[in-house]
Formats: sequence, structure tokens, C-alpha cells
Amino acid sequence: MLEAILSVPVIVKVFGALFLMLAVNRFCRHLIVSVALGALALGLWSGHSGGAMFDIAWTRLSSAGTLFLMLIVFQVIWLSSQMSATGIMGDLVDAVRARVSQRAAVAVLPAVIGLLPMPGGALFSAPLVDSCDTDGTMSAGLKTQTNHWFRHMWEYWWPLYPGVLLALEITGLEVWQFMLLGVPLSLCGLAAGYVFLLRRVPPGGRAEPAEAHSEARPNFFALVLPIVVVIGCYAAIGLSYAAVRLALPEVPALNRYVPMVVGLFGAMLVLQRQRPIGGKQWRDVLLSKRALNMAAIVATVSVYGAFIEAKLADGGSLVEHMRLEMADWGIPMMVVIMLVPMVAGLATGLSVGFVGASFPIVISLLGEQPPLGVLLSTTVLAYGFGFVGMLLSPVHVCLIVASEYFKTQVLRNVAGLLKPAAVMLAGSLLYHLVLRWIGG
Repeated sequence: MLEAILSVPVIVKVFGALFLMLAVNRFCRHLIVSVALGALALGLWSGHSGGAMFDIAWTRLSSAGTLFLMLIVFQVIWLSSQMSATGIMGDLVDAVRARVSQRAAVAVLPAVIGLLPMPGGALFSAPLVDSCDTDGTMSAGLKTQTNHWFRHMWEYWWPLYPGVLLALEITGLEVWQFMLLGVPLSLCGLAAGYVFLLRRVPPGGRAEPAEAHSEARPNFFALVLPIVVVIGCYAAIGLSYAAVRLALPEVPALNRYVPMVVGLFGAMLVLQRQRPIGGKQWRDVLLSKRALNMAAIVATVSVYGAFIEAKLADGGSLVEHMRLEMADWGIPMMVVIMLVPMVAGLATGLSVGFVGASFPIVISLLGEQPPLGVLLSTTVLAYGFGFVGMLLSPVHVCLIVASEYFKTQVLRNVAGLLKPAAVMLAGSLLYHLVLRWIGG
């Protein structure tokens, strides 16, 4: 009996663990518990022993990447709380609302924060979206879904994102090629988000500033300066270190989270200089229980990701086995190119996860030195489907933390995003077919 259970297809195991996670979360509404049980079920079902599972979990939790990731989660909440305590968050919302309608503001604000390639960045933009709903006409679910969708509009091509950088490395495309390739996907995402999400937001009007204080409204650049500092530090440190390694190849690689850590600390310092807060307010900011809870959730999701990536007894990974299963079932190569990244995206909830797990497989199917047209069309198809899988993943950190912030259910938010996601899938497929036709 046990052998029969362990021998079921890997796809069944991965989706079975996801469904267990969703079911537990629906009834107990504790994300840490549901994700932990999903990870445990996946580990046991994959044939790992208790000792092996402990080693996998401990290796991931004690890794520099996970520790930096949890630090960034703390920093994001600290900076968000600091912006709220200083009033700059409210001023930023007012500044955007004075320029655009409420409907546009709930898309613009998460999109601006989306320029920051930070894990769980939807947590940073969630208070901004919430503040736009001044008259309480938006449902919590719509706020969660809108925040999550527009937060990721740039990740199809913005080269500060690790998933984009990894895709560049694996495909061998130039940065400008990948950026141009991804812009139509962003435009498709904006259109889908408008039709299925923004049109449900009451249009409202531009917020009218009080006339007595209109001349004293803060400069918009000053309001977004903390965000500019984060982006600037990220880019400056990354480019500078890349230049150093180019000159001195023996210099070890920099942890990809370090520029973000430095940038977030820099933003906090700049904000403190702009609008100082006192010791009691800093104590409230730094001792936030929400920060501890979110960091624990992220750590649990990281352990789940470790089981997805872990080598099995035969030396392969779950994603590799899924690809082989699809080939054995006679699934056409084009369908494999769509399904493997999408399933990897659903399973990992990370762009760097679905790219790292599926792109080596997808690109290898094209053979050595494929024509540029074939490479471009395949990249669009794989990235578009993988990205949608990532957006809908119940273990996507942004979706989890945004759902937690707005006190909504992850499964219902996934259901609310199915229509715009379907448009993205159709758009990716059509874009692929057009590129393939142009490339001959």
C-alpha cells in the first residue's frame, strides 16, 4: 500500500500537497500551519526520511539567502511602519490621489512599489492601497487582488528582478532583447488587470487638497525618495560589484539580497533625516509583532521551496521528473514548454524558482544554438506561463502576506485572479505564435 502511494506520478504529489495546504488554510486559517503541513506532506510523499527532511529544512533555514530574506521582510515592515508613523505614506497617497482618480491610484501605487525587487513587496504596497479606499467602498478581496496583480507588472522584463537575471543567463539573450520581449506581456497584464480588476473599483475623483495648505504640499520626489534610495542602492551596488568581478574574477559572488538590505537601511536613514521620529515610535516600529509573524511565514515557505528543489533518491528533482512524466505520456513539446514552467511556478511561487527549475529543461528541448526566432518565441511562451503559475501560487509570498494583511483567504484571491490570468495565458500563446510566424 505504501509503495503504491509513493509511486504515484510526481505531478499528483505536487498538486496533492498544494491542495492539502489550501484545505488546511481554509479551515484553520493559520498560514504557517497550512504551509508547514503542505511541506511535510510533500517531503514524505517524495520518499524523504525524517532525518533527510530535517537536513533539507535546516540547510534552507540556516542558509545566508533565507536569513537575508527574513531580514528584508523585517526591513520592509519597518520601513512601511516608519513611513506611516512619519505621515509620509499618507502624503504619498494624497499626492497620487491629487493627480489621478481612486481607480488609477490603486494600480499606480503598487506598480511604483513593484519597481523594488523585494520579496513580499506586496506587503509594502498593501497599506498604500488600503489608504486609497477612503470611503470604504472596496472589498478586502478586491484590494488584495489589485495590489498583488499590479505589484508584479514590471517583473516580465525589469532587469533588477532575480528571475529576469536568471532567465537572461539561461537563454543567453541580451538585456535589451529580453526587456523588449517582455514589454508586450506587461501591456497585456495591464489590460487584463484593468478589465477584470480596476473596473470593479469605484472611479472616484481626484482628491481635492485643502486650499489653505495646497501651496505647502510636499514635493512628490521627496515623498518617493525612500523608494528611489532603495532602487538606486540596488542598482549601484549590483553594477559596481559586477564591474569588480569583471576585473577580478576570483572575487566571490555577492549574495543577491545584500543590495536590497543596504538599500532598505539607507531608505530608513534618509526618511529619519527627512522626518525624524522619537524613541517610543522607533520602539513600536522595531518591535512589531506583524514583522515577526511575516518573517515566520516566509521562512516556512522557504522550507517548502527546499523540498521542491531537493534531490530525490535517484538524483533527479521533482520538476525534472514532471518533465519526464509528460514526455512518457506523449504530451507534445509545445505543451511541455507551457506546462513545466507553469507547474514550477505554482509549486515554487517565485519567478527565480520557476525559471531556475524549468528553463534549463525548456531551453534544452530546443537543441544547441537554436535560431533567434525560435529562442525568442519559446522564451515568451515559457516565461508567460511560468509567470502566471507563480502569480496564482498559494505559496507566493506576496499573495500570502497581502492576504494576511487584508485578512482574506488565499484560495478566494486565487479564484479572483483566474480571469486576468487566463487573458495572460492566451496573450502569451498568441505572442508566441506571432513571433514564431515572423521568425519563420
